[in-house]
Amino acid sequence: MSTVQSAPLFQISPASGGHGLSLSGSAAARLAELALAEGHPVLLRVAVDGGGCSGFQYRFELIEAAEADDIRIETDGQAALVDPVSLPFLKGSEIAFVDDLAGAQFVVRNPNAASSCGCGVSFSI
Repeated sequence: MSTVQSAPLFQISPASGGHGLSLSGSAAARLAELALAEGHPVLLRVAVDGGGCSGFQYRFELIEAAEADDIRIETDGQAALVDPVSLPFLKGSEIAFVDDLAGAQFVVRNPNAASSCGCGVSFSI
């Protein structure tokens, strides 16, 4: 009789690091612009929800305060937040801001995504 052990598909990293998430300079610069326009600091919440044409979808929100269990990613004095439930889907990702022909938006460059839709908002693993 043999025993097969498999590693869990996802592991939640502690808030102190090990998640490999990064906030690009372009995203930090855009957050600084938004904070200036709003007149107060803003934080970018990045979450993963079920749905979209590929199974999961990214959700971006500008907020003023973090939750106690949020993972904070900082660059150049600006911050993005990720909740512990979304973290396994985003591990190793870069949060960036792009301004191109398709429009100006925050994006996630996710090495875990096996496929994504044309708009870049939904993905599958």
